[in-house]
Amino acid sequence: MPITILAPKPVRSTHSKPATHIRNPSSSSIDSDDAPGGANLASPGPGNPDIMDFISSTAATRRTDVDIVTPGETITDDPQWMRGHGTYTSQPTSSSDTLPAIISSVAGTLTRTNKLLSVRPLRARYTPEVGDLVVGRIVEVQAKRWRVDVGATQLASLPLSAINLPGGILRKRTETDELQIRSFFAEGDLLVAEVQQLYQDGGAGLHTRSLKYGKLRNGVFVAVAGMGGGGGVVRSRRQVWTLDAANGGGQVDVILGVNGYVWISKHVETPETANTTTGITNLEESVSATMYSSQNDQIGVETMREIARLRGVVTALVENGLRVDEDMVMRGYHEAVEMALLTGDADDIYLGGEKGEQLAAALMAV
Repeated sequence: MPITILAPKPVRSTHSKPATHIRNPSSSSIDSDDAPGGANLASPGPGNPDIMDFISSTAATRRTDVDIVTPGETITDDPQWMRGHGTYTSQPTSSSDTLPAIISSVAGTLTRTNKLLSVRPLRARYTPEVGDLVVGRIVEVQAKRWRVDVGATQLASLPLSAINLPGGILRKRTETDELQIRSFFAEGDLLVAEVQQLYQDGGAGLHTRSLKYGKLRNGVFVAVAGMGGGGGVVRSRRQVWTLDAANGGGQVDVILGVNGYVWISKHVETPETANTTTGITNLEESVSATMYSSQNDQIGVETMREIARLRGVVTALVENGLRVDEDMVMRGYHEAVEMALLTGDADDIYLGGEKGEQLAAALMAV
């Protein structure tokens, strides 16, 4: 009996995609002249059904549930699309007739704004902007400035002329101040400052010429994701506020640095919040040498417990991909206090694992 060998059937690939179609499952028909104007900000994925509905028939053979692009991956070569952040355009060779393609330069989610394609990185360094409130750590002391780690690609610079001198003296900095520069900030000190200017090389210039800025004490430091990408601290109306802690914890200060560094500390009355008003005439009396002290004050057990609970709330928000701002932190803190009361142990401050997931689920359900 003769044996007949049949050719194998071709297997339809689930990963192939036409080069003329965008990597993200979307269609250009929504950007026609008849469509309503305005920016269409959308991120692809199962959570956005409007984008998922625009799957073209020619691209139906590829996967439609993937919203992550990798570096070097071709997004589209359709000339109607414009490249944005996180992408670059390939240069076709003279021997080929292919069109320039938009290629991803980072690993992240694809975002389209009308005809603009950009890739938001999953995790990236903080990009400073003028006016940002940041929390940083001194890593180097130089002759007339400090080098501060703010989570950016380069160290930020804090000039000696951009701080308040002890006693609030308004004068030109002298050689004596340069010799005593380490008495103001030393290596390892934490501070809160504002981005004053940006340099051509991408570095940032900071300043602490305000009573609400300066050295940080009496608290705990938390490093989370910032505005570079992913879940973490977002820019909001207020980055600094004081809350009344539960269980007799007193008042607690929370500082959310836009760069993803968070500081939670015991509230200490400053001259700015006291009954007397601070002006040019009495600034010398308000700003004292204690503002550069590295000695922590006495902190009660109740206050330390609530500071630790707030830290757990911030960590739980980040681990579950939620934004970190004043509203979410306050809601999360009150929810954490109620969860501790339901368990019958108000001292239970652990919010990791299943408790963190329960906290995030309760916040998303509201």
